[in-house]
Amino acid sequence: MSRHSRLQRQVLSLYRELLRAGRGKPGAEARVRAEFRQHACLPRSDVLRIEYLYRRGRRQLQMLRSGHATAMGAFVRTRGPTEESTGAGAPGTLSDEGDDPRRPLDSVRTQKTPLDGR
Repeated sequence: MSRHSRLQRQVLSLYRELLRAGRGKPGAEARVRAEFRQHACLPRSDVLRIEYLYRRGRRQLQMLRSGHATAMGAFVRTRGPTEESTGAGAPGTLSDEGDDPRRPLDSVRTQKTPLDGR
């Protein structure tokens, strides 16, 4: 087996540090493992993306180590275009109507034109 590059060693070190920092915090270890597995298929040549994810992981590590973090949350997946909108969602969920001030670009609608240009 070949030796790891410097960036690979940094990423592995970050992984271990995140797991250690997440001990005792609900959902943290599982979230760290899931995040790293999700991005494990990145090609080694995609250095910019790997460095971006590394910096993001460093910031998350700082937040986990701060005394204020009690758990590690997960990002919520928004509903896709094929999923039905029920109108009134659960408390704390965002609506698909585009009137949420936290999602200003959702209110911008584009006019759909037919493929033949008419």
